[in-house]
Amino acid sequence: MTALAKLTYTETKLLLREPGSLVSILIPLFFLIVFGASTPKDDTVLLPMGMSIAVGLIGLYLLPTTLAGYRERGILRRLSTTPVRPGSLLTVQLLLQVVLLAVATALQLSVAGGVLGIQLPSRVLPVALVLALGTAAMFAVGLLIAALAPNGRAANGIGVLLYFPMAYLAGLIQPTAQMPASLARIGEYTPLGAFRAGLAQAWAGQTPDLLPLILLAVYTVIISAIAARCFRWE
Repeated sequence: MTALAKLTYTETKLLLREPGSLVSILIPLFFLIVFGASTPKDDTVLLPMGMSIAVGLIGLYLLPTTLAGYRERGILRRLSTTPVRPGSLLTVQLLLQVVLLAVATALQLSVAGGVLGIQLPSRVLPVALVLALGTAAMFAVGLLIAALAPNGRAANGIGVLLYFPMAYLAGLIQPTAQMPASLARIGEYTPLGAFRAGLAQAWAGQTPDLLPLILLAVYTVIISAIAARCFRWE
């Protein structure tokens, strides 16, 4: 087994033991089950909200907490003296978080379509595009948190402090129709709000507006560049 394969195997075991992984899967699923029982079968709002919650939890909480904790414990520094470079750990972590998100998404789709009978989208490509852009943008924010936070606890706190205001502005806590118009408008320009809006449009079979897609792409590029510049291995 190569060094990279061993690293992937070890990180997978650690991720499965991390309580945050279970939380990131169960909270959106719980949200779906609780509200899905009384949701019309042709609903196009609930599942995009649940998927947005999963992306937000993994991107803003689990990813930065893990990476900042590794730096705090000196794991990234020690890796620099082995054949496995610190960048390999970062790549493996990102891929594992994407797999975790895929599992959370698959569970929601299975429960929604197979148990609750909620209609799934007929156009898969627009949904996949928005999901990919939204995941990239939220993971970029998570990497920035990991780059700036001095330790894992700080990354956890920053992630939570960012998640709840962003979730509210995105309409994940209170429907945007019931929010003040000014706050709802601001929410459309946040990464999580643009993601939720674009995903809801794609889910309803519409062609997503260009604005949320452009915003997500811009957020990804700019925030990733800042995170890469600020990231410290030790």
